[in-house]
Amino acid sequence: MIGRGALSSILRRSKEACLIHKLRGTRPFSHPSGEGSFKFFTPSIANHCFRSHPIPKGHDVPYMRNFSRMVSTGAGAEHKEGLKLLVAGGAHAQKVVGIWLFGSAAWVFSMVVLGGLTRLTRSGLSMTDWKFTGTLPPLSDEEWLQEFEKYKQSPEYQRVNRGMKIEEFKFIYWMEYAHRMWGRALGVMFALPYSYFLHKGYITLRLGLRLSALFALGAGQGLIGWWMVKSGLEEPPSEYSQPRVSPYRLAAHLTSAFAIYCGLFSTALSVVMPEPPAESLSWVRGAAKVKRLALPISLLVGLTAVSGAFVAGNDAGHAFNTFPKMGDTWIPEDIFEMKPLIRNFFENTSTVQLNHRILATASLISVGALWLSTRKLDIHPAVRSVIGGTVGMAALQVTLGISTLLSYVPVSLGTAHQAGALTLLTFMLLLNHTVRRPSLSLLKSLPQVVKAN
Repeated sequence: MIGRGALSSILRRSKEACLIHKLRGTRPFSHPSGEGSFKFFTPSIANHCFRSHPIPKGHDVPYMRNFSRMVSTGAGAEHKEGLKLLVAGGAHAQKVVGIWLFGSAAWVFSMVVLGGLTRLTRSGLSMTDWKFTGTLPPLSDEEWLQEFEKYKQSPEYQRVNRGMKIEEFKFIYWMEYAHRMWGRALGVMFALPYSYFLHKGYITLRLGLRLSALFALGAGQGLIGWWMVKSGLEEPPSEYSQPRVSPYRLAAHLTSAFAIYCGLFSTALSVVMPEPPAESLSWVRGAAKVKRLALPISLLVGLTAVSGAFVAGNDAGHAFNTFPKMGDTWIPEDIFEMKPLIRNFFENTSTVQLNHRILATASLISVGALWLSTRKLDIHPAVRSVIGGTVGMAALQVTLGISTLLSYVPVSLGTAHQAGALTLLTFMLLLNHTVRRPSLSLLKSLPQVVKAN
């Protein structure tokens, strides 16, 4: 018989050993070659390694077991049937690569917000030239005057900002300069860790191809941005028109930024969570039902975000500042006045705003219907929480959009609305990731239903 004090000492030491090996990513007391490894702990001691309270007889520990499968990989995870990891090198490599990718996605998010600020403060046309590597800002009064003289030749100064003082010019110049340099800094922040992880052997071929494509798209963003700005430096077609960038080019620039963010965020999720949350086959079947609805709704939310780019490109938010009607009518009379007909959906202020209203309303209704249809489904609590968060974010985004419209697009609300679009897309990405199909090895190990604790 082992005394109470001796048993407590064994349990304490075994718990410490479990923690140490968990941090190192190794197995307790395993043979170096991986063969002939043996179990040191008895079932009762092993349970104490992962639980702070005793487990009643006949009960299982599916939550802890499947959580470890979901967010980390063990020593033999690469060999699980049907599971292909994006990162080699074990749990530590998985963690650091995941942090880097989430950090890169957050940086792109901040770029989108800063881009919105630049557009709403009408700062985007303050720099009339562009170099891929960038240049130093004006450092003397003489250099500032030279930049100001260049800006005075632009249509925006001559038609909108005539009489602007040098101090006012400095503000819009610094906004555009910060936006450009923040993007270049992102490229460096992405490339250096990427090279290091390649050297360490953490990046698999599949992940390397995906990240290389995202890096190329990011490098192209600078070219797309200048292509967009250049359109605003040209003379408007009419003497009564204000100079502004092409709505098509602005939509391409913003959509490309959204695509880079979505690619980075979804890749980061795949790295840190190679398996979806799945505790039982009934929860897997419930997740499959959610996925059939989540994917088309995600496409609708993405389409709504792109339509918002055309609202911004046409300054459509400054028209029809009423809700729910557009002025005195529900549908303006001039929505199809342009020829050919397709131009109205991208260039007609009335049609562009009406289109965005319809898509935003459809997105909110669809997300709400998803929440209602899944209330009685047997799904993982994490999936249910993500659905709830998506509903709340969709409602907030529509509220922000209406408030921005009624307030004549103030900088604060306009920027928050643009950030809200990307946040809602984030929720949709997370939802689609949590309801994907588990690997075959995980499916084979799952019980039909979750056992009660």
